[in-house]
Parts: sequence; C-alpha cells; structure tokens
Amino acid sequence: MDTGSLEASTGIYSQLLRSCTQLKKIEEGKLVHSHFLGSKFKSDIFFQNSIINFYCKCNSLDDARKAFEGMPLKDVVSWTALMSGYTQNDQPNEALALFPRMIWSECKPNNFTFATLLNACGTTAEVNTGMEIHASCVKTGCDMDVYVGSSLLDMYARHGKMSEAFAAFDRLDSKNEVSWNALIAGYARKQDQNSAIGMFVDMQRCGFFATRFTYSSIFSVCASNGSLEQGKWVHAHMIKRGHKLNVFVGNTLLDMYAKAGSIEDARKVFSRLEKKDVVSWNSMLTGCAQHGLSKEAVQRFDTMLKHGVKPNQITFLCVLNACSHGGLLKEWEYYFNLMKEYKVEPEIEHYVAVVDLLGRAGLFERARKFIDEMPLDPTAAIWGALLGACRMHKNVELGQLAAERVFELDPHDAGPHLLLYNIYASASRWNDAAKVRKMMRESGLKKEPACSWLEIENSVHLFVANENCHPQIKEIEQMWEKINGRIREEGYVPDTNFVLMHVDEQERESKLQYHSEKLALAFALLKLPSGVTVRIKKNIRICGDCHSAIKLVSKVINREIIIRDAHRFHHFTAGKCSCGDYW
Repeated sequence: MDTGSLEASTGIYSQLLRSCTQLKKIEEGKLVHSHFLGSKFKSDIFFQNSIINFYCKCNSLDDARKAFEGMPLKDVVSWTALMSGYTQNDQPNEALALFPRMIWSECKPNNFTFATLLNACGTTAEVNTGMEIHASCVKTGCDMDVYVGSSLLDMYARHGKMSEAFAAFDRLDSKNEVSWNALIAGYARKQDQNSAIGMFVDMQRCGFFATRFTYSSIFSVCASNGSLEQGKWVHAHMIKRGHKLNVFVGNTLLDMYAKAGSIEDARKVFSRLEKKDVVSWNSMLTGCAQHGLSKEAVQRFDTMLKHGVKPNQITFLCVLNACSHGGLLKEWEYYFNLMKEYKVEPEIEHYVAVVDLLGRAGLFERARKFIDEMPLDPTAAIWGALLGACRMHKNVELGQLAAERVFELDPHDAGPHLLLYNIYASASRWNDAAKVRKMMRESGLKKEPACSWLEIENSVHLFVANENCHPQIKEIEQMWEKINGRIREEGYVPDTNFVLMHVDEQERESKLQYHSEKLALAFALLKLPSGVTVRIKKNIRICGDCHSAIKLVSKVINREIIIRDAHRFHHFTAGKCSCGDYW
C-alpha cells in the first residue's frame, strides 16, 4: 500500500476517534480502538497518541494508561498526553510520577511537558517538586517560553510564593492575559488587595483587557477584605468595558457585595443574573444570614426549590446558619430533616450549626441530647459551639464540661480558653479565671487583641482597645466623650459586666469607653461627611455594651452604622440593630 493509501486509512480512524472524543462516546471510541489494533496500521504513533488523548478526555484514565503502556515506542507527545490527562482529572501525583520514568527512557521533555507538570505541581500540597521542575526548565531553556512561564508563575502563586511568582512573570518576554490573571489570582488568594488591584491597573496600561477571570479574582479579594468602595470601582470598570454579568463573574460580585456590607447591592446583582445556579443561591442565602435577614434567607431557600435548583450541602448549611442567627427554633428541624429527601448527608458543620442554634436559645438539655444522638463523634467545633452558648448564658457547669472536651480535642486553640475565662469572670470566680490564664501561659497560648478598623480615602485605620497609639487619639477620645454624653441623655448606662477584669467599678466603666469599635466610630464621625454610612470591621464578637451604645449613637446622630464582627453584620439604624439583639 502506498503512502497516500496509508494516510487515507489512518485518516478514517482519526476522524472516527475525533468525533468520539468530541461527543465523549467512550464505548464507540473503544470499538474504534479495538478495530485499529487489529489492523496493519496499529504501529502508527500519531493515532496511538490520539487514543491516549481520547481516553483522557473521556475521564477513562485506566484505559489511557493501558494504551500508553502497550505502546512499543513512546514519544514526548505520548508522555505529555498522559500527564495532562492525570492533571486535568485531579490526579497530579500520578502525572508527576511519570516524569522520572520519562527522563530514564531518554525522552526529552518539551515546553508542553513542563507546562503540564507545573500545572500538576500547583495543585499538590507542597512546592518542592515544583522547584525541582523549575530547575529542569532553566537547564533546558524552557523557562522563557510564555506557556511554561505562565504555568511557573501560576504554580508559585498557588503556593503563596508571590516573590517567586512575580519574578517568573517579570522574566516573560511575551506576557498574555493568562500570565496577568495568574499573578492577580495569586495576590487575591493571599488577600493582598493592594497588589492585586495594582496589577489590575498595570494590566490595562500594558494594553491587556481584563477578562472574567480577572474580575472574579478582584471581587474575591475585595470580599475577603470587606472593601466595598474598591469593589464598586472595579464593578464600574467592568460595566464601562461592556462585560456582561454572566454567572461566573456575577457570583463573585454578589459574594463581594454581601461580604463587604451592602446587602442591597447583593440583591440587585442576584436579580440581574440571567442564570442562577446553586452557587448564586448559596451566596445570597449566606448574605441574608450574615446580615440578620434570617426569614428572608429561608424564604429564598423555598423559592430556590420552586425553581427546581437542587440544594447541596452548602445550601443546607446556609439555611441552618440562618436559623441559628435568627433564632428560628420552629424551622430548623424541618430543614435539617429535608436533607434526607435530597439525599444530602449531614456533615459535622451542619451539626455544629444546630448545636449553636439550640445553645443560643438556651436549650441546653436539648443541645446535649442532640450531641449524644449524633451519628458522628463530636469534634472540638461541636463542643466549642456549646461553650460559646454557655458564655452567652453564663452557664458555668456545662461550660466547664464543654471546655474540657475542647481542650482534649484541640489543646492549641486559645479561643476556648478565653471563653472559659470569660465564663468564670462573668460569675466573679476570679480564682478559677486566674487558673485558666495560668494554663494559657504555660501552654504558650496568647489572646488575640481586640481590634477594629475602617477604610477612609483608601487608607486603613486600625484601633486596639485601650491603646493610645493613633496619632489623633486626643481628638478621637474627645469625640467619643461628646457622643457618650448624648447617648447617656437617651438612657445609656454602661454595662460593666462586659469588663472581664478584677478591678473596681470606676475603672471598669472607664475601660468600657475605649473599646476598639467605639474608638473607630468616633474617628469615623470626625472624618466622614454628614450622612455617609459608617462601615467598621472587628476581629472578634462585638460586646454587649458596645452594641447597646452604638444603637443609641445611630439614633442621636441619625446615621446608619454597619459593623462586621467575627460572626455577622450589625446594621444600626434609628436606635435599632438588624440582629434584633439576638447574636
């Protein structure tokens, strides 16, 4: 048979296999493969490589491996195709294990091989293998290739090594959208908002247009940092560029607005999404729960079911958290049992949400029974939820038990020790509280200082309780004294029960006045124009006294104040809070 006839015959096999690959027809493709092996063209390496690619694209990696191992000769395309198949099917270690065999077989890797291996390294737990492959890239001169370079910087970025990622980016002679996006995504994962937005701006200056991946990364870092104004600016940029609000970008934009404190904007984005998937609904449910809109959350969940969107484990966790935040004692059991109907198996997080709900409501006997009847072994998180509830309700005996369980399961977490200390201090059991402090010192556990911060004109201002480190502390204290006088006229009486120190009453009251959220609020009132919403973030739960005081501040100054603490948002308006004093 002449060469033309050979090409025509193998061409038929290739055409059939190409169709099977595109349509993911695994059984039909196997028939083509079987027929090919019985033909006189079975040694054609091009078609053999196509077979490996077919099986990989159809997620049949065992068949791909058999086809690979059955080849009498393997070229670089064969090795790279199988490595790519493992990488794309979340088996990066299998891909990396092929590399030493490839070198021993004296088959020289090319740019695509290195790019594939680096992509695999980006999804593994440690970065050392990636550094070794980087060294091989340098030896062969492949590190300057745009695809290898982009994969190299993406690998370092995924492991949080941004200096190495930027160095790889900087060495690229030819940068493209992929390389820019990989670097921006890396900064976003590190929650380095300034660097991410700085690279976003530089990307435009260099003539590259932002893609949906770019916007998604920026919105995610703004969500993590609660940076509403920066997020709005990027959203406006996206609109000016004519980008449509598809579900991929829309979900991250919705999440950004919800986490940055604007539930109204989150609602608008959600309503404008042409297609709402389960991620869209989950983000909206979470936003409602965090903003104290528990009833809206469960209503939206019911609407989601009516639209035929199947809930997943995250959906039910969102709903149970909403029930917990809102004290919806009648609703939670229905939604918890509904999980069985949708064949969603409860995980430990779902049980934590229920324990938290029952504990917040003071239903300790029911909470204990629920824990005892769990099909899973109670974790530190379960006992921690119960311990937090004991702190709220000053239940010393059960708090001791819960704390002991947490100490056994997670002895290195300082949080439970502090909760137990607070329980003892609230009950004026100062000797027991001192023992907890001693235990913490001996274990090397340190209390995270309570702090609050806010952003004004792209500058972040940080405040720590009872620390006079801000350059304008005198003016801040004077402003709070002025506001304090006004809310006292409205009936504010400092609740010294929230000063967990063994000092006299006068000093306890003095300590209350300089909690970090009060200092941040006073500074905001000094700097922000009249009527502008005050937005403050706090690293721990807002204390009860500050909560009472700030409700009255919102009334006397007629301004909305939003505080995001470690658990939720508090919207203070006209003397009331969105949490309904249940948090």
